[in-house]
Amino acid sequence: MAFDGITVAALVKESQNKILNGRINKIAQPEEDELLLTIKNDGMQYRLLISANASLPLYYLTDENKISPMTAPGFCMLLRKHIGTGRITSIDQPDFERVIDMRIEHLNELGDLCAKHLYIELMGKHSNIIFTDDDGKILDSIKRVSAAVSSVREVLPGRDYFIPKTADKRNPMLEDESAVIDVLSSDQNAGNPLYKAIYTSYTGVSPIAANEICHRAGADADIPFGALPEGVGGRVASVFVSFFENVKKGLFSPAVYYENDVPAEYSAVNLEVLTSGGARAREYDSISGLIENYYEEKSVVTRIRQRSADLRHIVSTHLERNVKKYDLQLKQLADTDKRDMYKVYGELLNTYGYSAKPGDAEISALNYYTNEEIIIPLDPLLSASENAKKYFDKYGKLKRTKEALDELISETKDEIEHLKSVLMELDIARKEEDLIEIKNEMLACGYIKGSGNKDKAKGKARVVSKPFHYVTEDNYNIYVGKNNFQNDELTFAASKGGNDWWFHAKKIPGSHVVLKSDGREIPDELFELAARLAAFYSRGKEQEKVEVDYTLRKNVKKPAGAKPGFVIYHTNYSMAIEPVVEGVKLVD
Repeated sequence: MAFDGITVAALVKESQNKILNGRINKIAQPEEDELLLTIKNDGMQYRLLISANASLPLYYLTDENKISPMTAPGFCMLLRKHIGTGRITSIDQPDFERVIDMRIEHLNELGDLCAKHLYIELMGKHSNIIFTDDDGKILDSIKRVSAAVSSVREVLPGRDYFIPKTADKRNPMLEDESAVIDVLSSDQNAGNPLYKAIYTSYTGVSPIAANEICHRAGADADIPFGALPEGVGGRVASVFVSFFENVKKGLFSPAVYYENDVPAEYSAVNLEVLTSGGARAREYDSISGLIENYYEEKSVVTRIRQRSADLRHIVSTHLERNVKKYDLQLKQLADTDKRDMYKVYGELLNTYGYSAKPGDAEISALNYYTNEEIIIPLDPLLSASENAKKYFDKYGKLKRTKEALDELISETKDEIEHLKSVLMELDIARKEEDLIEIKNEMLACGYIKGSGNKDKAKGKARVVSKPFHYVTEDNYNIYVGKNNFQNDELTFAASKGGNDWWFHAKKIPGSHVVLKSDGREIPDELFELAARLAAFYSRGKEQEKVEVDYTLRKNVKKPAGAKPGFVIYHTNYSMAIEPVVEGVKLVD
């Protein structure tokens, strides 16, 4: 979720509570498009991070410091000169835009009291930090924008500052119910779904916030306002006004919303539209803390994906080669289907070959296996017995080829399944340690050249990360392996309880899942919770339902010399279940 006007309102409210009337103690510019202000207020010290990054604009209070360059950039030096010891006298959000106006009083060179403004524009690729005097004249900005770049507004020293109005949107904080009805029922919104009419008509309202308003009003968000049942339109207007009255009062409930343990949205207000659909909310006391943690978590996932790119390329290359090899082997195997026919030809020639004359190119004989007449091709230069021997030789060669291919095809198929499992491991990797283990597995299996492969291949590689750990409402523990080394560790070392249960997606790559009994009787519903985890952490997670095998952990065996993560079992139950994470809490 990008910064919307509601999030900015929550940040402004928090800033007013903590740093309003505070004095700026330090100004740093750690990145080209980023400021870090240190502010002292009421005996407390705060750090305010402001980023005008085009892909990730940010504004939040933090405890973390950042390393600054040895030589401060020009914009940073200008701010230090003017407001290096200034006092923040107001923090506002003009017209509910994604803009924060911070007014700062300071003494000039003559000792006179002056005021400057720091405008923080959190507008995606148009984000900027603009420094002006009290009359709105731009002194400088962290990003200068010339007329060649933007025909709407120049952001250059000496120009007048204004917030560009690129769309004719209304301020939702100023509306009453009748005005909301007029806007949503206007000709402009006649064909728009209700949620779209809301967020395209009002400043600072995101699509998810618009959907939340519709949900609270019990209205179908996907139909136009004019198509709502009688009375529902008025309810939408009432909820809209009430919703923004709470924003005006500063009644915020910051939370991140997780779907299948993946952060899907964050919001400064409750999103009942998500929790009613099964999303899990993690609440925060501070909107700044939420934003810092949310984007840090997103950043970690992005960084892990970037760092796993080389490993993913290696695995994909090996997988592509093995798939091609598998297809070729299947074609070669199909060619061996003629072997039994050659054997019959040889036997029939030994029986009826006396009737063949020298120089015959074929012979007709009764196939006593099918009681049908067949034509047997002959080499005219060979006798009947020599032709029979030739067919028996072909039969023997194809038989040996089939036996060899059966073994090779089985090995190639296992290799393909293993490579697919490694790709899945890369998909669910969350930490650097996870990538280390995956790399060790690839070393062990020879996908990467390196030292120490022999020990790792024998299963001696040290497990350095931990499996996913889920806890049910009744405090039962469920563990999910993140990679094949960890799957082996989880199944055969960490799980020794005689009544522990083991789960795995049937015939597709996936994580080993262990439901710990801890000596207790396991309720039936917990089997479904664990099976859902096994389905979710498998290559079948995009399917509507996944078949999952489960059995007592003691029934699972590992064949000698098998690849990491490969096991066998002969006694098991199965169920088809949705690949979702619900009814459990991730604790590690």
